[in-house]
Amino acid sequence: MAKEIERKYLVKGDAWRALAPGVRYRQGYLSTVKERTVRVRTVDDRGYLTVKGITVGATRLEFEYDVPPADAAALLELCEQPLVEKVRYRIPFGGLVWEVDEFEGANRGLVVAECELASEDQRIELPDWIGAEVTGDPRYFNSNLIAHPFTAW
Repeated sequence: MAKEIERKYLVKGDAWRALAPGVRYRQGYLSTVKERTVRVRTVDDRGYLTVKGITVGATRLEFEYDVPPADAAALLELCEQPLVEKVRYRIPFGGLVWEVDEFEGANRGLVVAECELASEDQRIELPDWIGAEVTGDPRYFNSNLIAHPFTAW
């Protein structure tokens, strides 16, 4: 059984931009109920289907599967709207890989960073460009950004 343990933070400044190239992501949700989310995602020429359980603390079950890119594109048409569009930057720092997401479209202006951990109590070193922690704030869950886009806050 796969478990995802991650912490999420707001990002401040622009210093992180020069640290890694960005990759465009498009994702949508077939289900956004808090007990389970079902996400479809395209990244470059790859497609994924991901099922996530309810978040408890910073941990939740996560199952991710490759799907043919054409299927992923067709599934995105069935998803709740608007789609979540973002550019992701993967930045190594302090023995972890920080994923900085710069949102576009209805969530333009939102920039968050996540890091996956081995345990919830793992000590981490924060880069200078990390701001407030928002791990437990459901407003920042990608699945919630559909019904409540950042530009409408």
